[in-house]
Order: sequence, then C-alpha cells, then structure tokens
Amino acid sequence: MLLTWNRAVRNFWKDEEGLGTLEVVLIIAVVIILALLFKDWIIDLLKNLMGSADEKANEIFDE
Repeated sequence: MLLTWNRAVRNFWKDEEGLGTLEVVLIIAVVIILALLFKDWIIDLLKNLMGSADEKANEIFDE
C-alpha cells in the first residue's frame, strides 16, 4: 500500500502535462494583482489620454 502511494505521488510530481496551464494562470493572476494595485493611476492615465485625444479631435474638426 505504501509503495503504491509513493509511486503515485512520484508519478504525479513528474507529470508535466498541466504545467503550461499553471504558468498561464499565474501570469494572469500577476497581471490582475498589478492592475488592482495601480488601478487609480491607470484610470487617471486613460482619462488624460482620452481628454487629449478629444481636444485634438475638436481642434481638427473646428478648423
């Protein structure tokens, strides 16, 4: 029984089939955490960029 359990654990540890999925999940988790940490800064940056784009568009169409 113990040998079977050890063999099963060893085989599970060596199995790399789900490794790619784990890496993708970890990368997504890091991106989400960074987005949450810098949420206010990102929103301000986007507002400034959209405001600048809107002003430039108004300048072009008002001419």
